[in-house]
Amino acid sequence: MKWEGNRESDNIEDRRGDDDGGGGGGGGFGFGGRSLGLGSVVIALAASYFFGINPMTVLSLLSGGGGGQSVQSQHSTPSHPPANDTKTRFVRTVLADTEDTWSKLFTERGATYRKPVLVLFSGRTATACGTGESATGPFYCPADQKVYIDLSFYQLMQDRFHVSSEFAQAYVIAHEIGHHVQNLLGISGKVDQARRGASEKQANAMSVRLELQADCFAGVWAYHANQARGIIESGDVEGALNAASAIGDDALQRQARGEVVPDSFTHGTSEQRMRWFKRGIDSGRMDDCNTFQASAL
Repeated sequence: MKWEGNRESDNIEDRRGDDDGGGGGGGGFGFGGRSLGLGSVVIALAASYFFGINPMTVLSLLSGGGGGQSVQSQHSTPSHPPANDTKTRFVRTVLADTEDTWSKLFTERGATYRKPVLVLFSGRTATACGTGESATGPFYCPADQKVYIDLSFYQLMQDRFHVSSEFAQAYVIAHEIGHHVQNLLGISGKVDQARRGASEKQANAMSVRLELQADCFAGVWAYHANQARGIIESGDVEGALNAASAIGDDALQRQARGEVVPDSFTHGTSEQRMRWFKRGIDSGRMDDCNTFQASAL
């Protein structure tokens, strides 16, 4: 992936090395003053290893409804500037690229793109969605419109899934930004509302469509970024598709328990995740990412 020399975003909070580590106690996310564990092997794997885990999705699946977005204690603005190592510069550059791409696409639709903040942390950190932990993987919190990532997740990608390409790493960020786009467009709120009162099977099915759309939006970003700045090199798309395949619900369930339970899927199968990412990167059209009107995923 060609990224060095491109613009770097300033919308970064670097909380790594903070003494309090975000505070809080217990595992999982805390919502409305109570802590929710991840509850099952499948959900735990999804939270730990899937790209794009949304804490609101976890809350909905575990509590049987949307649950709202309870704002808890916020982390103070860090006193230190972001580090200037290669990994941090890479993240800053990818974030800037998503800002440029989505700002242009929103403007073309007569709307304004509100840039999210990306928070770098290690261990755990406070968010408006509760306490975020490294084990949860990268996630987007709609309540504060921030993306959270512990960069050690990239090492986990390499060790567990044998995925190490920079473009696949960029896909992780782009997927989370896809959730931000959904939030700005009001899609996330409508899905959260629809899940309230729905059965677990129905709620899971809606979560799958939300996640596959975020995959497609990541592809839309890649299409436009490449058109504008020529970021994609030979093998990059294949690497991202391999990453999407590795973290499909079916692949993770088969690895964890030796069987697949489709009704418990929350992110989509390997084939679905690859297909929707490829759909976005092939067309570059947001309208082609409407998973909610697709008769087949």
